[in-house]
Amino acid sequence: MNIDACFQLGYIVKTHGIKGQVVAFFDVDYPEDYEDLESVFLEQGGRLIPFFIDSMEPQQKGRFIIQFEDVKTVEQANKLRNTALYLPLDELPELDEDQFYFHEVIGYKVQDETHGALGIVKEFYDMPQQQLMAMEYLGQEMLIPVIDEIFLRADHEARQLHVRLPEGLLEVYTQPSSPEEADDKDDDAEDSQ
Repeated sequence: MNIDACFQLGYIVKTHGIKGQVVAFFDVDYPEDYEDLESVFLEQGGRLIPFFIDSMEPQQKGRFIIQFEDVKTVEQANKLRNTALYLPLDELPELDEDQFYFHEVIGYKVQDETHGALGIVKEFYDMPQQQLMAMEYLGQEMLIPVIDEIFLRADHEARQLHVRLPEGLLEVYTQPSSPEEADDKDDDAEDSQ
């Protein structure tokens, strides 16, 4: 399985008990959607290796106790700590028409309702306070909070992400950050005349 055809479901946090069980954290919005998995791919040595699941017990906050078929000792389980878990992209749950997965819109053009075409979606950051979308704008990275009021829709045919930026956000990236920078820009403009 190619890693580009997969999404990261989560990772193995630690071992559990003495029979080779592990605690896995599923870093997804709805971990309960994955309670009946029969297998996952684990990244080992840059490759994805299938691991079949004997049992899986849901815990709290996206954690599961998992017993893999061929992992029967604490020593074997310990080698899996901090290993990423993957599933094929086609196992992602279907979304409503106005929703999208982050990986789908990387490279899309950002189209603001007021300002028109802005830049290109580069990546998404999962910060403790909130998720942010990074967009290349005027040669710099612009961060946009990922909230429903900003993200209107994704047009997959046109490869565009339609947004409604909060008033003043664009200016944060276009205005000089200090009075000295504003003076320097004014001086540069006078020198070029």
